[in-house]
Amino acid sequence: MADKLLLDTGPFVALVDRSERLHDDCVAALERWTGSIITTEAVLTETLYLVGPEWKAQKVCLEFILRGAFQLIPSSQASLRRVAALMDRYRNVPMDFADATLVALAEELETDWVFTLDRRGFSTYRLGRRKAFQLIP
Repeated sequence: MADKLLLDTGPFVALVDRSERLHDDCVAALERWTGSIITTEAVLTETLYLVGPEWKAQKVCLEFILRGAFQLIPSSQASLRRVAALMDRYRNVPMDFADATLVALAEELETDWVFTLDRRGFSTYRLGRRKAFQLIP
């Protein structure tokens, strides 16, 4: 397997919330991955919102980052310019901000692996206009 996997919101929520339909699939996919798992602040923010206002669930999300299970990469000015261009390009899909940050980061890190439940979006998005993402699970 590749060494860098980008983490999207859907699997992040499913990992934290055992009642999610795809919780077991996401846990199994996470256990099989041997490289680093990377995400963005936008994905973390979206995940914290979706797990709800209870501290217990939010704490689990933050602990994934704090213990180093997932690496958090902040956006730079250059990556935000790329995000804006991507959101414009895919406005009819549509592409949300968190997805755009992942695509921009994928281009920066030269990885095409994404841990997502958004098959529609990430099957449409392309790296450098050509290369398709490899989706897990």
